[in-house]
Amino acid sequence: MPRFLIERRIPNISQMTPGDLQAISRKSNSVLGEMQRQGTAIQWDHSYLTDDALHCVYVAPDAGAVREHARIGGFPCDNIMQVGTIIDPTTGE
Repeated sequence: MPRFLIERRIPNISQMTPGDLQAISRKSNSVLGEMQRQGTAIQWDHSYLTDDALHCVYVAPDAGAVREHARIGGFPCDNIMQVGTIIDPTTGE
């Protein structure tokens, strides 16, 4: 299944408290659970916080499922890029 990198621009997200981040994560998990119960195979892998953005990695059937998750959850979804090839240090061996 395709993997997507999502950019969510959220000013000052790096200043959010652990409780704020927990609440955002819970909301995302709730939306994902409902989508999965309705038959959409979507999974949140992990996210990276930068000063003003959240960069999330999702596994989903298509970009539309990622957009739907953002719409239902009320999350920004400023850019969606489908990941092509994944490389890591072992690629150079």
